[in-house]
Amino acid sequence: MSLAESLTAPSSDASSANFVSPQKPILVSAADRHDWPPAIRLAGLGATLGEFEVLRDVTAQFPKGRQTIIIGPNGGGKSTLIHCLLGQIPHQGQIHFAPPKPRIGYVPQRPDFDRYLPLTSAEFLALGVTKRPIWLGLSGPIRRRIKAALDLVKAGALADKPLGGLSGGETQRVLLAAALLTDPDILILDEPATGVDVYGEQLLCELLEGFKNSFTVIMVSHDLATARAHGDWIVALNRRVIEEGPPEKIFQPTILSATFGLHQGLIFGQHPEPEPRKVEPPRSCCR
Repeated sequence: MSLAESLTAPSSDASSANFVSPQKPILVSAADRHDWPPAIRLAGLGATLGEFEVLRDVTAQFPKGRQTIIIGPNGGGKSTLIHCLLGQIPHQGQIHFAPPKPRIGYVPQRPDFDRYLPLTSAEFLALGVTKRPIWLGLSGPIRRRIKAALDLVKAGALADKPLGGLSGGETQRVLLAAALLTDPDILILDEPATGVDVYGEQLLCELLEGFKNSFTVIMVSHDLATARAHGDWIVALNRRVIEEGPPEKIFQPTILSATFGLHQGLIFGQHPEPEPRKVEPPRSCCR
């Protein structure tokens, strides 16, 4: 059953709505990974904001059906690269999408809408899947599609909650549900863990595992532990591509130093773990 079919199928409870079920990852060698066909290829991509050159001669690929994670320092051009892929800012060079033209789902780093719109989460999601005026109410099929998407991201209880009452993590889950409702061929996530607590991080890990081999995922992340645990392909970016490849190739001191600077050990989390507390929430699988 496709993602679209799963979203339109009726469900009687939250458990039956988990239409993307975790799968065992397909084990392949590092050499085989270079043979993955690209969903997107970049050739000589450049971008300038004002007088500042943010991206320079970026050439890279994003394998089809795999999870590519873009890592790099703040100001290194990661989000700018995403905006180029989405056609939101002018750029030089070429972006090649594998045919046919893909449907793209996008979850921004921060909401780009007024969170205090007089809408519930379900009504907000309905704006992207129906032309029926919201004030006339949601039809049964639309409500079931929305329920399935919210249940997948463990946000079913948020359906009737006003947008203005959502926390940062809850807002991210609603935005992710909106992206999944487009039945994407490519899902783009820009720092999806921003503003979420440890429970949100754990959910993100579960979702990334569930998405494996379902569609192409491109994610920007500052969290190297998450990138190493869940990425099939890593692009190390600092205004230009330092290196790209499978995690075992990228997570080497020389490449991390070239990407983040000499103090990459701090970013890599090489510091003592805090003393455990008697009661603490579940830790992310990447920690």
